[in-house]
Amino acid sequence: MTGSAKVYELRIYHVVPGKMDSLVVRFRDYTDKLFSKHGIKSVAYWMALEEPVKSSTFFYILEHPSREAAAANWKAFQDDPEWKTVKAKSEKNGKLVEKIDSTYLTPTDFSQLPRI
Repeated sequence: MTGSAKVYELRIYHVVPGKMDSLVVRFRDYTDKLFSKHGIKSVAYWMALEEPVKSSTFFYILEHPSREAAAANWKAFQDDPEWKTVKAKSEKNGKLVEKIDSTYLTPTDFSQLPRI
C-alpha cells in the first residue's frame, strides 16, 4: 500500500434501459465540469465493449485527496443548485440510473499509475 492519503473511487452506474446516451451526454456536457468545480478529479470514464453490460453499465474512477475530502466534495456537488437543475432537466422523461455502486480504492505499491 502507498503511504498517501489519496484515494480513488470506482463508481458503477446501472443505467435504465434506453437511457445510456442521455447519461453519457449529461456526463460529457455537465457532470464532469461540475465535478471539477467541487474538487472532484475524474480519472477516466469507461463503457463496456460487449453486451449485456455495454448498454446497461457506465464505469468511472475519481481521485480524491482523502476520504474526508471526498465526503465534503460530494456533499457540495449534490447541494449545488446547478447540479440540481441539470439533473432535473436530464431526467424530465424519467430517471437515467437505477443503481449506483461506489467503492473506495487505494493503489498497491506496484501499480503503474501515471504521475499526474
